[in-house]
Amino acid sequence: MALAIALVLIVVATVAFHFASPWWFTPIASNWGLVDDTMLITLVITGAVFVAVNLFIALAIVRFRHRAGHRAAFEPENRRLEGRLTLLTTAGIVAMLAPGLYVYSQMIAPPADAAQVEVLGQQWQWRFRFPGADGRLGRTDVRHVSADNPFGVNPDDPHGRDDVLVANPELHLPLGRPVALLLRSHDVLHNFYVPQFRVKMDLVPGVVSRFWLTPTRAGRFEILCAELCGLAHYNMRGHVIVEDEAAFRAWLAAQPSFAAAR
Repeated sequence: MALAIALVLIVVATVAFHFASPWWFTPIASNWGLVDDTMLITLVITGAVFVAVNLFIALAIVRFRHRAGHRAAFEPENRRLEGRLTLLTTAGIVAMLAPGLYVYSQMIAPPADAAQVEVLGQQWQWRFRFPGADGRLGRTDVRHVSADNPFGVNPDDPHGRDDVLVANPELHLPLGRPVALLLRSHDVLHNFYVPQFRVKMDLVPGVVSRFWLTPTRAGRFEILCAELCGLAHYNMRGHVIVEDEAAFRAWLAAQPSFAAAR
């Protein structure tokens, strides 16, 4: 009986703490409110299962406790119950997975008018590359990677000579304009994550991964590496500065081009 009471108290305390908790989502600063919706769907489903399972266990403890003169009924199989539980579990899993798969498919398909920014991760720093006046990023190849060419931009590609290079971990983005982020890693797995944007993606060596977003709130937001990438993983941080178009253009104009940096 004490165990049943303890389970009920745990359920009540957990639900109460959820609604009274000071820890919740950070204020969103991008167009990806759908990510919050998918998380809430998962939270509601798993929360309902948590409450139902624990209250059922408490009820079973009370109802089927040992009592003198009562004998347990042995029922090794119940196909009807198993079928219902299988259908219910399947419906719950589909309800959690389907919204996430839909949102992910949208997240990795940037609109045609999205500006491009390349993000380069390396133990333990961030670098960024923007297209120059021609609006196109130059070709890259690992054979060209060196201390003075960390992006591996092909020096013979005319589209790469005006690329804008940002060698510090501060990324500026224009407010209200869609941006596609192309993610590359120099060494190990990294993960580009800005909590207020609600989107994150792994940087995989040898692969260019991508996602897009539209910043919807001006401000300064911290970039985190959300993949354990070595001893100084905790120190792999940067900032995204979301600002109006004029301020962004002024900042971009002050950054060196690939040709000027060589």
